[in-house]
Amino acid sequence: MKWIPYILCLLFAAGLLHATTFAQQKAAIKEIQVLHAQTGLPISHVLFSHPNQGYLGSTDEQGMLTLPVTAQQLANIRVSCVGFQPTTLTASMINSQLGPHRISLVPTISKMQEVEVHAAARNGLFQSIADLDIHVRPVINSQEVLRVVPGLFIGQHAGGGKAEQIFLRGFDIDHGTDIQLTVDGMPVNMVSHAHGQGYADLHFVIPELIERVEFNKGPYFADKGNFATAGYVDFRTKQTIDHSFVRLEGGQFNTWRAVGAVNLLPQKKRAQHSLYAAGEASFTRGFFDSPQDFSRFNGMIKYHGQISQKSRLTLTGTAFTSEWLASGQIPDRAVNNGTIGWFGAIDDTEGGSTSRYNLNAELHTRLSNKLSWKNQLTYSRYLFELYSNFTFFLNDPVDGDQIRQRESRNLMQYLSTLKHEHQLGGKQARLEAGLQSRFDATANSELSRTKNRTELREAIMEGDIREANVGLFVQEEIKLNDKLDASVGLRADYFTNRYLNQLEGSTRRSQSAILSPKFRINYRASNKLQLYAYGGQGFHSNDTRVAVLRNGRDVVTPAWGSDLGAVIKIGDKAILQTALWYLWLQQEFVYVGDEGVVEPGGRTRRMGWDASLRYELIPNLYADVDVNVVAPRALGVPKEESYIPLAPTFTTTGGFTYRKASGWNGSLRYRYMADRAANETKSVIAEGYFVADAAINYTAKKWEVGVSIQNIFNTRWKETQFDTESRLANEPEPVSEIHFTPGTPFFARLSLSWFFR
Repeated sequence: MKWIPYILCLLFAAGLLHATTFAQQKAAIKEIQVLHAQTGLPISHVLFSHPNQGYLGSTDEQGMLTLPVTAQQLANIRVSCVGFQPTTLTASMINSQLGPHRISLVPTISKMQEVEVHAAARNGLFQSIADLDIHVRPVINSQEVLRVVPGLFIGQHAGGGKAEQIFLRGFDIDHGTDIQLTVDGMPVNMVSHAHGQGYADLHFVIPELIERVEFNKGPYFADKGNFATAGYVDFRTKQTIDHSFVRLEGGQFNTWRAVGAVNLLPQKKRAQHSLYAAGEASFTRGFFDSPQDFSRFNGMIKYHGQISQKSRLTLTGTAFTSEWLASGQIPDRAVNNGTIGWFGAIDDTEGGSTSRYNLNAELHTRLSNKLSWKNQLTYSRYLFELYSNFTFFLNDPVDGDQIRQRESRNLMQYLSTLKHEHQLGGKQARLEAGLQSRFDATANSELSRTKNRTELREAIMEGDIREANVGLFVQEEIKLNDKLDASVGLRADYFTNRYLNQLEGSTRRSQSAILSPKFRINYRASNKLQLYAYGGQGFHSNDTRVAVLRNGRDVVTPAWGSDLGAVIKIGDKAILQTALWYLWLQQEFVYVGDEGVVEPGGRTRRMGWDASLRYELIPNLYADVDVNVVAPRALGVPKEESYIPLAPTFTTTGGFTYRKASGWNGSLRYRYMADRAANETKSVIAEGYFVADAAINYTAKKWEVGVSIQNIFNTRWKETQFDTESRLANEPEPVSEIHFTPGTPFFARLSLSWFFR
């Protein structure tokens, strides 16, 4: 593997050389910038299209787009973005100014006719749907925002403070093994975490400050590396807030929450510079028989401003801490025989605490000759402690099987990306080349046996982890003609892993690398229909403790995927996206943090069908439905043993949303997951469920009042389920059966908000 670093350097150098070569050419193109009419800040993902020429391009992070000289002769150029009033340009308007032409868009409640089907490779196929959903759906909590991704389900099984279990495209992703999660480009997934690989805790995000959600499914994007197999999600927080606000919530189970944000600069200065601070505090006793006493505190401060004519700087600092008790997972037999109630506990001393502190700096520079350069540096300080008891008295009939998982971590990442709009063989094209470097250092990553949280009984694993990942990527997107655009990309990743075993006093190291090719093709058959074909390789890395035991072999798990689908605009009121897809994973080795052991896996394949429909029934009333059908199977094993435990096979979500700028607003939403196999032979079933939520509020100029209800039908459902072998006190033999965490019962909350400048 000694040659891998040289290949990485050559890839990045090739991208730089390519961009520099085109930067030296003097193409006659027009530069356009799109700004928010109220704040004066740039708007990204604004679409430019023409009735005859089709999709022309979209704006970058600085709201900039370059058009080739031929576009200057065009009339009726449409400028549109979900959440803003569209406008139409003319050739004379574009030619009448020297330098960048600036366009202002006025924010508004979204209309379906504004949604374009020109889903070019750079924005991702789901971007229009994501923008629409985040604009029309009320934000109840951070979990609801993650559910914006069609087909994504989550489950909580540790009292609210632990990262959610994630399900997507036939994966039980655990806490983030096969989906890449970021916030403003900052990594959320934790590698080699004390509780498991890819652990992704999003609770440090204040949901009211989320501006948009960028996501896509599949391993088809060269700038997305580790964990981006089933897909990726990037939350983008607001660069500025329209007005300061305070929001108070109160509800059942002694639940309260306070959140607020305040502009720290006078309004007249916000066009060039924005600075705001926000905070959140919440507490709930919980609906379990034993008090949950869950508390969470969030703080955030963010600056965004134009520091020169060509550069914009964004600085973000966040602080998050929480602690909680948990009733944990309970066995069916204990509920059925009346030992405990539906919301009871076998060991109610479970729970934990976690903290995360982040610094994020982004510098976007628009260089000469249509070359842009983004540099981002992030740092996170992370603390984690979790107490669990999954097997009760299986291993220790006297003191019980409670375990403690604990770590402290420093995480650093540097990301540098060059983008260049240019002409390639007379065709409009864009080159993107980037360098990503991440380093994780943990201290005292621990797995121990404990009793009542206070007594340390046995240290199972304890050590320090050092993991570095350097990735380079390059991708070229080209508009071949008015109907066809394509993208070809290549990503190279190199890992070094070191584990200092404090119990043995030994150190082990490993190295590994992987090359991941990608391609995407979009064909615009008409103004109402776009076809696409995507393919490529992604991967997820395995835990450092696995890597060093395998001496660098099988440390990264390749995943090959393909999508074939369509985006269809049905009249002016509906948009449908549908796809057939396939995903294959090579053998993987998993570090089981709950037991401190390495479990070998095998090859798997998943194939399925996705469909997402958005329909504006009448002005301001939207209906949506997502349907996902999957056939997940393990390969190389007998057919009767090929089921993948907990992998979803059929899910659907949907609902109705009524959205206006003022007056009454509301939504009614459902989610359904069918029964699925809980073990490899499907002899044990994880029960499906149907749950519906609702929200209604009234919005005035300076205040808003609302009510939200989770589980409006008070359904008794199992949020997470596992086929686990356990033994209760005084049981002579262990029993293997479903252990579950009960889902939220009928849960009503009242909120009151005030808005001010």
